[in-house]
Amino acid sequence: MIAKITRRSILKTVGLQGPGLILMAPMLGQADTGDKASADFALGVFISIAKTGDVTIVNHRAEMGQGILTSVPQIIADELGADWLRVSVVQAQGDAKYGNQSTGGSASIRNHFPYLRQMGAVARDMLEQTAADIWQVQKKDVKAQSHQVINLKSKKALAFGDLAEQAAKLPVPDIESVKLKDTAEFSLIGRDVRLAGQEDIVRGKTVYAQDVRLPNMLIASIERPPVVGGRVKSVNTAAAKKVAGVVDVIQLKDRSLPTNVKPVSGVAVLATNTWAAHEGRKKLDIQWDTSDKRVALNAKHNSAEYLAELVSAVNTQGDKVRKEGDVYQHSYNPSKTVEATYTVPYHHHMSMEPPAATAVVSADECTVWTGTQAPQWAKGLIAEELGIDAAKVTVNMASMGGAFGRKGKNDFTLEAVELAKAAGRPVKVVWTREDDVKHGFYHSISANYCKAEVNAKGSADYWLQRVAYPPIGATFNLEAKRPSFGQLSLGFADIPFELEHLSCEVHDVETHVRIGWFRSVANINNAFALGCFVDELAAKAGISTHKMWLNLLGKDRIVDPAKEGFDEWDNYGQKTQLHALDTRRMKAILNRVVQESGADKKVKKNEGWGISYAHSFNSYVAAATKVRVDGDKLTVLEMHTAIDCGIAVTPDRIVSQMEGAMIMGLSTALLSEITVNDGVIEQNNFYDYMSTRINQCPPLFVYIAKSQEAPGGVGEPGLPPVIPSIVNAIYHASGRRIRDLPVNKVLTV
Repeated sequence: MIAKITRRSILKTVGLQGPGLILMAPMLGQADTGDKASADFALGVFISIAKTGDVTIVNHRAEMGQGILTSVPQIIADELGADWLRVSVVQAQGDAKYGNQSTGGSASIRNHFPYLRQMGAVARDMLEQTAADIWQVQKKDVKAQSHQVINLKSKKALAFGDLAEQAAKLPVPDIESVKLKDTAEFSLIGRDVRLAGQEDIVRGKTVYAQDVRLPNMLIASIERPPVVGGRVKSVNTAAAKKVAGVVDVIQLKDRSLPTNVKPVSGVAVLATNTWAAHEGRKKLDIQWDTSDKRVALNAKHNSAEYLAELVSAVNTQGDKVRKEGDVYQHSYNPSKTVEATYTVPYHHHMSMEPPAATAVVSADECTVWTGTQAPQWAKGLIAEELGIDAAKVTVNMASMGGAFGRKGKNDFTLEAVELAKAAGRPVKVVWTREDDVKHGFYHSISANYCKAEVNAKGSADYWLQRVAYPPIGATFNLEAKRPSFGQLSLGFADIPFELEHLSCEVHDVETHVRIGWFRSVANINNAFALGCFVDELAAKAGISTHKMWLNLLGKDRIVDPAKEGFDEWDNYGQKTQLHALDTRRMKAILNRVVQESGADKKVKKNEGWGISYAHSFNSYVAAATKVRVDGDKLTVLEMHTAIDCGIAVTPDRIVSQMEGAMIMGLSTALLSEITVNDGVIEQNNFYDYMSTRINQCPPLFVYIAKSQEAPGGVGEPGLPPVIPSIVNAIYHASGRRIRDLPVNKVLTV
């Protein structure tokens, strides 16, 4: 259905008073089939220019610390020719008129870059046409730059504000017909700019989901079933209700598995303040029912036993998802063959800000303030929950103190909605750190098996790999027992090596905890296995790991796994014409990190370098880590990453994302592990789900390749190669091969 967006609603959104230009930009990534001269078509990002010349751009994506509040408007402003210091950014609400708002998969820039440019170019075209009309010259004789339009012949200038009202009367040009800037003309793209909203962050004014305060609001603290799928059998609320400040105790509705991203069950204590809500919750006496057949299986889940089952599975033949040649018609030479199994435990996101959401519900309307990566999904789920029209649901997107995929699930938002309806007043649901750790959507526990034989050329001809892990799909469908082809495309069945014989195989497994998206998803376990295995092959061949990578990648070429035995390869949803899998870029970024880090140089005794590489989210990243191992004591000395993400829109944000990925990689490789016993998550907080401390963090170095290729992802690609680079460094410093994470099981960190 084509949306009708009124001028009044846009004025309200951007706060524009009086005449000016408001550009109704077509929805991102979708064709505009409406009348260009009217507002009768679906809209994406709004751009407004006031008579004062001030430009307002509405950011449609979710800000979670990655800097998208800056990068999206930065692209538009560059094509517009705006002065960045005169650009204000407004955060959109969750609404289909803004196009796709689900912020994940490192997709905000890589999916939307050309459309964002077009939006800015359309506004620029209208301003230039207006100036040309005023001067009675051809449009080619004028140019928008530095917040004004210049007459290239007379050198006269008209400010954007002087043109805005008249430009607003022009028909909006066809977005495909508007000429984009040459990349050499970029004035903002590729440069570090003032971060949108940075003053509010520094001054403590930014509103995060945990910060929302409303009149008459209650705070809710929820006791949830320790085993996923459990239900309330009985509850005694008397002691909880005696706590000063407690207003009510409400039992959430029970939902049968699979719950999708909805809440499962629980008992909520509602109070006038957070302390009272938490204290009242402690006094609840709840008996949980786990008699349901599926829940009873979950209650028997033990992660150590389960991991052993995964390891056993991958050491047997699985179902082929990619096949070239025949790896089974070969007699492997034991002296030249490496065979290894690598394991990764469950992991949790540990966003610095745990989930939170506030809701107000009336008879036929609902308004929420929530830290969500998927605002439109939240909108639809709320409408379904309340039985109202989605148009009556308002989703305000609060800034998030980290997300990493966890906040793409809206269970906490729906909890607030359900409780606000029951309480008849505003309710904010506050998750504690312990709630977040024990009731999350976890990164899959996994086992990867690899086998290959090195040849005389320092490469391999035969390559066998298998994988087994609980799929994300099981959160939505209990019958899902294997990863989707999308998951299998994440560094497993899309390996780019030049091999004559290859078999990529998968095993079916049951799932007993909620599995969800986690920064880089399956790239983590696949890159860990692949990166370490290449290092092991190099040792077997007696060559450097760097050389082995180059040999395996082979000649410069475009790799298309869909034509090489993996028909279902999806390339992160991108066309290969825009984002090809290019071994030239792979080798270049490997060479860059080795050159910059000095990873090919000799080191002191007990020190070692480890390198690795991974392609993910259409970006190429190589990592190099230097460590020292003194007995059983590990010290990480320095870490380097190099990234080729195509056009680097906001370099400072790229550096920060890569630095964050290195720190998260340290945590994932060395310290972090979620364990399950009798279906219950055993970890609670940072003291037993460890993250990198300041004294454990080494100097970090980031190198960004200069490129004119289409932008790839940035938020996630830095993590996968970091982990094997650390583990490989340990081997080169100590001779110890570690194939099971985390490292602190065998070394003191």
